Amino acid sequence: MNVRMRVAQQEEADELLGRSPLAALVGMLLDQQVPMEWAFTGPYTIARRMNGEDLDAQAIAAQDPEAFEELLARKPAVHRYPRSMAKRVQQLCQYLVTHYDGDAEAVWRDAPTGAELLKRLNDLPGFGKQKAQIFLALLGKQFGVRPEGWREAAGPYGEEGSHRSVADITGPESLAEVRAYKQQMKRAAKKAAGK
Repeated sequence: MNVRMRVAQQEEADELLGRSPLAALVGMLLDQQVPMEWAFTGPYTIARRMNGEDLDAQAIAAQDPEAFEELLARKPAVHRYPRSMAKRVQQLCQYLVTHYDGDAEAVWRDAPTGAELLKRLNDLPGFGKQKAQIFLALLGKQFGVRPEGWREAAGPYGEEGSHRSVADITGPESLAEVRAYKQQMKRAAKKAAGK
């Protein structure tokens, strides 16, 4: 895996996302209640704080939970909710160690269909249906992971030419388009709730 990513909008963080399947998964896990760039810079920050150039599922899974929480909470914090996200990152890594021998790419490497890949992603701790569909779209659109039916399994996030999610970010312009789409959806949801 070695893809040019432009999600974090920070060269070193994007480089890690493009070459590390685990970094991409952790970035997706962190992508909630914070700006996308902050979430996807998180894996790079974690790797640096663990004195490494990459993330290692075995090492993260084996960390003392309190020490790992402190690592994510250290200023600047990896996430708005660093302690709860530290637990989630550890749960994800523990799951990967148990089910995939710590190899994040094994989640999608041999998936025969988009539906099977969506199921595998949905089984990951911290990945609900929407997050799994967005990550599936990211795999298909930017990493070339395209098992049969991947676009259908990714739902609206798999649509070609859409600007709905992180799967569609290839630079500052597309980031702005995705952000505008998300704001539009929030306004529509508020308006619908107010009726």
